[in-house]
Amino acid sequence: MPTLSLPVSNLLRNKESFKRLIAHFKYSHTRSGIWTVNASTPWISSSRGPKSALVSRRQVPVGQLTAGNMSTSSREDKTSWLWSVYNETKQQTQDLIPVISNNFVNPDTIFANNQMSLQDIEIYGFDYDYTLAFYSSHLHTLIFNIARDILIDEHRYPEGLKEYDYMPNFVIRGLHYDVQKALLMKIDAFHYIQLGTVYRGLNPVPEKEVIAMYEGSHVPLEIMSDFYGKSSQGHTMKQFMDIFSLPEMTLLSCVNDYFMKHNIDYEPVHLYKDVKEAIGDVHVRGIMYRAVEADIEKYICYGEQTHAVLRKLSKNGKKMFLITNSPFDFVDRGMNYIVGKDWRDLFDVVIVQADKPGFFNDRRKPFRRVTDKGVLLWDRIHHLEKGQIYKQGNLYEFLRLTGWRGSKVLYFGDHIYSDLADLTLKHGWRTGAIIPELRKEIKIMNTEEYVHTMTWLQALTALLEQMQVHQDPASQTVIQQWINEREEMRLRTKDIFNAQFGSLFRTYHNPTYFSRRLSRFADIYMASLSCLLNYDLQHTFYPRRTPLQHESPIWPEQTSTGAMNIPFQSHRTTTGSE
Repeated sequence: MPTLSLPVSNLLRNKESFKRLIAHFKYSHTRSGIWTVNASTPWISSSRGPKSALVSRRQVPVGQLTAGNMSTSSREDKTSWLWSVYNETKQQTQDLIPVISNNFVNPDTIFANNQMSLQDIEIYGFDYDYTLAFYSSHLHTLIFNIARDILIDEHRYPEGLKEYDYMPNFVIRGLHYDVQKALLMKIDAFHYIQLGTVYRGLNPVPEKEVIAMYEGSHVPLEIMSDFYGKSSQGHTMKQFMDIFSLPEMTLLSCVNDYFMKHNIDYEPVHLYKDVKEAIGDVHVRGIMYRAVEADIEKYICYGEQTHAVLRKLSKNGKKMFLITNSPFDFVDRGMNYIVGKDWRDLFDVVIVQADKPGFFNDRRKPFRRVTDKGVLLWDRIHHLEKGQIYKQGNLYEFLRLTGWRGSKVLYFGDHIYSDLADLTLKHGWRTGAIIPELRKEIKIMNTEEYVHTMTWLQALTALLEQMQVHQDPASQTVIQQWINEREEMRLRTKDIFNAQFGSLFRTYHNPTYFSRRLSRFADIYMASLSCLLNYDLQHTFYPRRTPLQHESPIWPEQTSTGAMNIPFQSHRTTTGSE
């Protein structure tokens, strides 16, 4: 099995670099308002001289570290002193970058939110779309074009909408849409809007306007989306969590843009409902299914890797089942392409058109058997038999008929709400989230540009936190320049992922609302099922102990040993290619 971990000893090969790393983080997380002051530099030891030391010769409380301590009170000296601290901090940061840059995160790592051992897993369950079957970008273009034409042909929307094509890099998953205000935005884990990521149509909304509309940047709980991210029962926000929702968000933005450009008065609620219905029709009417079946090589990717994972699990005696909302003909055609005509032999139970998330909550719908030709049978289901196909049903009946309960079951899906939430909260299954965007974001984070920018951003933030006590005009002039530089870097780290909305996982600093739900509902998460090929089935996944704000940040596990991969050097040549 390929090595995915980086021993701590690998980080210790350059002791001086690691000392500087510790010194940097001790400074970044200084406790009790105390600075470590060395005779040669204001706050941090230098590693360039033999007499340098990590332990300071004296310690001065932050509030007392003023120009008076430096034997001068002149404005010039104060300004020079601040810039000398800044320059020394920047030099120390640059010294750290080679150490950090050598420790790439492997995009094929499985990341743990909760400790879980594969040794305990006896049954593996799967969603189909974006879990077993991965689709090319052509599918989103197809959905966008068909839904756009439905709006024009059936809802009497302007013909001019045909001027808009699908933009694959405009939106990201996890965004919220204010149905009444027709605004698309990114919200963090604390319900705060990330200013600069609010869009009306295809144009950003000025920060002052956003603050005026929401009386700040906080979104109250009562107008947030419901548990499943939907806009219902008075909720005015809709959260788009499905990968299939990318063309829906893009279409909403394009139609809004057209109406505004042409000064057309419209009702945003009607627009939202019409676009939602048009996107739904692409699925419900089978238009998308027929198009994919007709040209399956154009639309489905990663078939060999999915096949290898299923064979591995089967070879090790694991039971497997499939629960999908897609119809049987569509799944059968895709699985024939991915695995082969014998794909059903791998699964103990296959359930199609399950109507998730209702499948997990509605006890009323019984299972119904479906023949290979799609004929629905009327007999009562007493057993879920291998090789048979079942439609609808509900989880409670599934549990009764199979006895597959609790933490011996691991279910994989891409939709945080529809696939995973109820299973982990109500039934105690272990859950695995498939996040295809993860691979691209990790490749970006592995680039030298990102490492350099983020390392300096962290150091500068720590410097600002400490120096803010200097309130005299000269100091504040310097500090304001640092604040401006920090803001520029924050914007740059957003744009490097997506120019409009940034990273799927973070706002400028806080986790996104998407990240919050991911950490709550998924025990583990990964870019694709193929990541399982890197682990044996006895492996235990351990989450990193991220320090709480009041805890010491220098613990061995903070070296991220579970995700680093020194042999992964070949990836360096492709990290900036996305």
